[in-house]
Amino acid sequence: MNKIEKVFKFYVLATELKDTIRKGWKDWNISRNRIESVAEHIYGTCILAIAIDSEYELDIDIKKVVLMLVIHELEEVYIGDITPFDRITCEEKRVKGKEAVEKILDGMLKKEEYVNLTEEFNNMLTKEAKFAKVCDKLECDIQCKLYCEEDSLQLNKKENEQWLKDKRIEELLNHGSKSIADLFIEKDMLLFEQNNFKEIANFVKDNNLLKLKE
Repeated sequence: MNKIEKVFKFYVLATELKDTIRKGWKDWNISRNRIESVAEHIYGTCILAIAIDSEYELDIDIKKVVLMLVIHELEEVYIGDITPFDRITCEEKRVKGKEAVEKILDGMLKKEEYVNLTEEFNNMLTKEAKFAKVCDKLECDIQCKLYCEEDSLQLNKKENEQWLKDKRIEELLNHGSKSIADLFIEKDMLLFEQNNFKEIANFVKDNNLLKLKE
C-alpha cells in the first residue's frame, strides 16, 4: 500500500466516528432528534483544552494534548463507545482499546508514536496526559449539563428507572445529586480535585451554561 492509500485508509476508518453516536446518551434515553457523535465529543475536548490553556497558566504542550485527545478515541472505531453500564472492567477496556488503536494505525509510519500517546493518556503520568484526561471527562460532563439545561435529559424519566437502581447511582443520589449532570460531575469530582480543576467543575455544576451565549 502506498502513502496516499495509507492516508485515505486511515481517514475513511477514523471518520466513521462522525456517525458513531455516543452510547451513554442512548443509555440515558435522551429526548433529542440529534445526539452527539464520538467525533463531536473529540472536537469538544479539543476546544475545551484550547480554551483552558488560553486562560490558565498550565505550562503544558497544548499541541501534544490535542493530538492525544484525538488519537486516544480511535479505538472506538472497532470497540464502540463503552460505558460504565457495559460492565467491562477498565483493564479489559484498555487491552481491547490498545489492540484497536494498533489495528487502525497498522502500516502507518507514526504508528508507534501514536500508540505511545494513547498509553501515555491512559497512564496519566505526564502533565499533558493528566490535563487531557480531565478535559475528556469534563467535556462529557459539560455536554450532559447542556442536555439537562435544554430538558433533553431527565433523571425522573420512566425509561431511566432501571439506572436509578444501580448501586453507584444510588450512592451519588444519596450524596445530594439532583440531576443527571450532577451525577456525572460528582462521579468525576475526585479526578478534578486531584488535578486542581474543582473550581471549573463546580462552575459547570452551579451555572446555566446556555445563558453564556446570550
